[in-house]
Amino acid sequence: MTETHSPYSGVFAAVLTPQDANKDPDISRMTQHSQWLLANGCDGLAILGTTGEANSFGLKERIGIIEDLVAAGVPADRMMPGTGCCAIPDTVALTKAALDAGVKGVLMLPPFYYKNPSDDGLFAGFSEVIQRLGDDRLKIYIYHFPQMSAVPFSYDLIERFLKEYPETIVGMKDSSGDLENMAGAAEKFPGFAVFPGSDELLLPTLRRGGVGCITACANVVSAQAGALWQAWNAEGDGDTVAAMHEPLTAARNVITKYPLPPALKALMSRHTGDAGWLNLRPPLMELSEADKQALFAEFDGIGVTLPKAA
Repeated sequence: MTETHSPYSGVFAAVLTPQDANKDPDISRMTQHSQWLLANGCDGLAILGTTGEANSFGLKERIGIIEDLVAAGVPADRMMPGTGCCAIPDTVALTKAALDAGVKGVLMLPPFYYKNPSDDGLFAGFSEVIQRLGDDRLKIYIYHFPQMSAVPFSYDLIERFLKEYPETIVGMKDSSGDLENMAGAAEKFPGFAVFPGSDELLLPTLRRGGVGCITACANVVSAQAGALWQAWNAEGDGDTVAAMHEPLTAARNVITKYPLPPALKALMSRHTGDAGWLNLRPPLMELSEADKQALFAEFDGIGVTLPKAA
């Protein structure tokens, strides 16, 4: 087996961030949801990512979410918080808070405001964060999502990271939707933990060296994704695993017809009977009633059953 410095593998949900009526983080709902996910197929929780509306929350709020979840009993060693910000001091402060709370790894966007930065600039930015933290506990998973950040990570840059920081930069979430990019990275950099960010690419990436997935739809199909991961590890590839992958692909295809956080919150609101799940921070908005009903009808047609609500 290729040596890896990644402490994480398996199915991670890109966890939704519930909000109260004032659109402030609702730690009680988020704790219940996190524990429900861990009890129903998830190996870990990627909080404060795109699906978690992280960039709609301020630095103090994000630190508070991490600390409050841990205080409420969500295991820190099962969390992979998103800590990448545009400003290096914010990234350092948020990452330090995560490490101090007990997490094993963080998911880090590049500084994404300035477009078309050079590889030298990105390398310098990550190096600055690593040097300022100076913490041997630090494990970084880079977050490759060019559709949103408009700042991709090239293979040349990854190779440079791994040469300079092999025990610190240990993996990647690839939400590009480009199978060749993510599977190619897993093949080119053995031991570098590659997580696809799309449910329909879980099995194809596993077949080429991936280590799991970090996906939005795992908020509602965690049980199915977790069962596939367990079957893959127990039985390897085959018809059974391929059949288990079909509903994940179908669910993704239905849900991504709509903005992901509103669609997933609508599904969770219906499942729990809790209208509070519908709260979102602008510019994200609740789905129209017509869109909700269309989403529910198509999702129900897949035949996926959610475990009993927390």
